[in-house]
Amino acid sequence: MTLGHHHHHGHHHHDHGAGRQAAPPSGGWFARYGRFLVAAVIASAAAVSACVILVGAGHAIVVTRFGDPVNVIAQPGLAWKMPAPIESTIDVDMRLRTTSSGLHDVGTRDGLRILVQAYVAWQVPAEADHIRQFLRAVRNQPDVAAQQLRSFIGSSLEITATSFDLSNLVNTDPAKVQLSQFEGRLRERLDQQALKVYGITIRQVGVERLTLPRETLNVTVSRMRAEREIVAAERQAEGQRAAAEIASSANRDSRVLIAKAKTEAAEIEAKSRLQAADIYGQAYNSAPDLYTLLRSLDTLGTVVSANTRLILRTDAAPFRALVDGPPSATTAPPPPTSAGVQ
Repeated sequence: MTLGHHHHHGHHHHDHGAGRQAAPPSGGWFARYGRFLVAAVIASAAAVSACVILVGAGHAIVVTRFGDPVNVIAQPGLAWKMPAPIESTIDVDMRLRTTSSGLHDVGTRDGLRILVQAYVAWQVPAEADHIRQFLRAVRNQPDVAAQQLRSFIGSSLEITATSFDLSNLVNTDPAKVQLSQFEGRLRERLDQQALKVYGITIRQVGVERLTLPRETLNVTVSRMRAEREIVAAERQAEGQRAAAEIASSANRDSRVLIAKAKTEAAEIEAKSRLQAADIYGQAYNSAPDLYTLLRSLDTLGTVVSANTRLILRTDAAPFRALVDGPPSATTAPPPPTSAGVQ
């Protein structure tokens, strides 16, 4: 019984082990192949990310194949390339930059020295040829490009200044200042050199500072003083001419008025003489003796004063009237002729 029991138990144990080995594994297909699927997805994502290019605003991407540029992407967005190490990318900054030249001692056309400082606003244009030129010239280093630009600005300032007199740049009269023409001429020179050599476009050029050395300052002050004196002399001469014209007009008007007054006075005097002659004639016709006496007295009043002493004949007119008195009516003298009345 004991042996049988053990035999049966052992047989039963054997059957249980065989059944456990024949059962399918827990988790199914995903448990066996899930790790490979996740690894494949990760590898695919890595491959895709290695082939995707994201181009931001103000930037350009240059795709190189074994170091040789094969494509330039300047528009913002997504682009594709072959994965590294077959193709690589270079990010080019195309944003606007400014560079200052610092003070430069340059000579003007009239032989004077000035200290001038200019600034330049520049950027790499969104054109494939110019972007490649920028990479070749400065190895995609904006600081190197700015340093080269400062050298260009210095030489361009020296050449441009020789086309302008100092009075065209520093003057008390705003109409004579030509700073805008100076900046335009400077930009023309920089445009030609920067784009041709470095693939850089100049957006703006301006004079940032302009000062004068001591010698030039003294000459400038003297010139300004002379200009002010010339203007003052011109205005003084103009005032004197205006005053002379006014005086001449006044003298002319006064002479005209005086001549007119004299003419009117002569006319009045002539009329008064005519009226007096008429009055004398009427007086004589009405009372000849009285008229003769009064005329004799008028003559004495004109000739004799308080300090006058005369020794004259008393039988002669007009003193005869003092001795004889008024003539009598019976011995009236003959009436005067027409010539005497006149």
